[in-house]
Amino acid sequence: MNLSSRLAEVAGQLPHKEAYVYEGERCTYGELNAAVSQFASGLRHLGIQKGDHIALLLGNSPYFVIGLYGALRAGATVIPINPIYTPDEISYILNNGDVKAVIGLDLLVPLFVKMAALLPKVEHVIVCETPQGKEQGISLTGKMKSFTELLLSGDAHYKGPELADDDVAVILYTSGTTGKPKGAMLTNRNLYSNAQDTANYLKINGEDRVIAALPMFHVFCLTVALNAPLMNGGTVLIVPKFSPAKIFQLTREEKATIFAGVPTMYNFLYQYEEGKAEDLQTLRLCISGGASMPVALLKNFEQKFKVIVSEGYGLSEASPVTCFNPLDRPRKPGSIGTSIMNVENKVVNEFGEEVPVGEVGELVVRGPNVMKGYYKMPEETAHTIRNGWLYTGDLAKMDEEGYFYIVDRKKDMIIVGGYNVYPREVEEVLYSHPDVVEAAVIGVPDPNFGEAVKCFVVSRNPNLTEEQLIEYCREHLAKYKVPSSIEFLAELPKNTTGKILRRALKEQLTSTEA
Repeated sequence: MNLSSRLAEVAGQLPHKEAYVYEGERCTYGELNAAVSQFASGLRHLGIQKGDHIALLLGNSPYFVIGLYGALRAGATVIPINPIYTPDEISYILNNGDVKAVIGLDLLVPLFVKMAALLPKVEHVIVCETPQGKEQGISLTGKMKSFTELLLSGDAHYKGPELADDDVAVILYTSGTTGKPKGAMLTNRNLYSNAQDTANYLKINGEDRVIAALPMFHVFCLTVALNAPLMNGGTVLIVPKFSPAKIFQLTREEKATIFAGVPTMYNFLYQYEEGKAEDLQTLRLCISGGASMPVALLKNFEQKFKVIVSEGYGLSEASPVTCFNPLDRPRKPGSIGTSIMNVENKVVNEFGEEVPVGEVGELVVRGPNVMKGYYKMPEETAHTIRNGWLYTGDLAKMDEEGYFYIVDRKKDMIIVGGYNVYPREVEEVLYSHPDVVEAAVIGVPDPNFGEAVKCFVVSRNPNLTEEQLIEYCREHLAKYKVPSSIEFLAELPKNTTGKILRRALKEQLTSTEA
């Protein structure tokens, strides 16, 4: 079974059930499956063969859903790309990923025209029309085709070629914290198994109405808020762009049952003054991932809105989910939960040996969700996957009940005078201060101790001082963990999923000092 064939199966069983809702537009499973077949058929007419690579440069929309599933049904490999990447970032992925066709918004047409000479392998650009594009009078040229016309030209009964479990379905380019982005190759089996195992673990079913406000080109949304509900007859409530007002309104009007977001989204929802508990009363579950959620924020959110937040963990290379807090036992604040079904997690030392309960080591993962490898990077693949285990690069510990706790990224650990300081534990203390809205902690060079702890804080109180906050940290942290300096900012840099970027803060600091 794979995503495309399972969609067809669900459509056969529930043809009139709502598959998605987008800006008031409602689409049934029968309609969606027909559109997917039509688009896949249109791609075949263009000459797209099984195994060809197709890039999606799209935000959250029906275009993304039909483009993704249509390309998969045609046997192509899909490469989702953040549409707000720079031309250099986009051209690198398109060239490195050997992309034959691109599906993108008409607003990107000027970019495609400008980049045409740099993309010799791209044979087709399939353009999705938008009201803004029409207003600007954007017209198609050269290799460009209309998404709508291609869709209408296809056969609604097209089945597509046979797909093997081990065929690469999606290549996800990781953000590339060091060097160029790496393309994680996820197979049909990887994606389908993780969607179903996550759905089973979180009991996502046909009664659920799941808000997809995270970017669909990001694997968290792709698996948890798109594939998992669609594979089980649920309804996806597509949000083109996250805003607290939109989430409260949509939840109330569409009777949403599940919301998935990153901690920053929960912070925005919590801070939104007009948000009320009754707006979210239909939610049975909130899911948090993408970054560690401060315990203070989790407790405050649950108390204010009377809804459980289940924190989990995943990474692109694992399709992505490996852990979630279980629903049939007490949730442990600060924990990423226990291994989901069919996936194993363990904590190991530098020799790959499992460490005792409570000790910190590197989290490694094994299961049907683990990627095939990095595209055209055998050495990186061999370094990351060893003896069948995926080495995550995250430092973690496990308690006696099998709950895992992410301590920090291996590379983010700060060493102060020989002592390990994990940014997260300092951030937890900062978030517990009533005047702190957001916080991020990094290590900076120190002539005496090797490194020192530096904090960046967004405060709701303009009178809060650096000295007051450092004193607060002294009351809650060991001496070597106390920040040496705190800088107040209007906002913290984030990526498109809302994850705070420590790397950008480090770069900003380096350029300022230079």
